[in-house]
Amino acid sequence: MADSSTQSIIIGAAPDRVTAVICDFAAYPEWTDAVRRAEVVEAYEDGYASQVRFTIDAGVMADEYVLAYEYAEDLSRIEWHLVAPSKMQKSQRGSYDLVGNPDGSTTVTYTLEVDLSVGMLGMFRRKAEKVIMDTALKQLKRRVEAPGAAH
Repeated sequence: MADSSTQSIIIGAAPDRVTAVICDFAAYPEWTDAVRRAEVVEAYEDGYASQVRFTIDAGVMADEYVLAYEYAEDLSRIEWHLVAPSKMQKSQRGSYDLVGNPDGSTTVTYTLEVDLSVGMLGMFRRKAEKVIMDTALKQLKRRVEAPGAAH
């Protein structure tokens, strides 16, 4: 059974800059350690990705899977789910919630729920989720705040 985990981080940029980095899937291998490839396989009429194929290698876990994405009209929420079970995952659901702060920064809340196909003790799964989320948020922050980051 999948447990949901949530973590937040404050990024020193406006929500539209954060959204631009999150939605630039093809660039994920440049700044996300585990992602080897990210390919948009379907897009909505407005150009935002509706399905993205990921190839990941996180040492203990290598996998290839397709996520379907949905976006709030104002892009304050980006959510996804696993299209079909993969070698390692039965299901995956997640979301980014973005809230602009008065000082121009953005609070990003990342929620992730993964049901693995392989057995893993609960305490190890929770530790793995925390590391994945922590890494994802820190790498997102570093990418958005990098000098010369896409504006």
